Amino acid sequence: MPHVLLAQSGQNCAPRDTVLERLAQRYGETRQSVGLGANNAMVEVFASHESGTWTITVTTAAGLTCLVASGQAFETLAEALPAKESDA
Repeated sequence: MPHVLLAQSGQNCAPRDTVLERLAQRYGETRQSVGLGANNAMVEVFASHESGTWTITVTTAAGLTCLVASGQAFETLAEALPAKESDA
């Protein structure tokens, strides 16, 4: 079931502080990873290890954070890359 950050207004974007507060208070989600996307947008994954919910957000340089995707059954993985084959 997707999160509805701003259900009363029907929007999926809000100031970053508002989104982070909502994810923490309503879903118990904290930031699990971060990366830089197109146009210097910050892409973040938030999740709750207790409930298993997760949310992916994109934040613009102007500080507007938008919900991209959300879901359930979050798991942390630490998979190793396969060994490189030698060309020699």
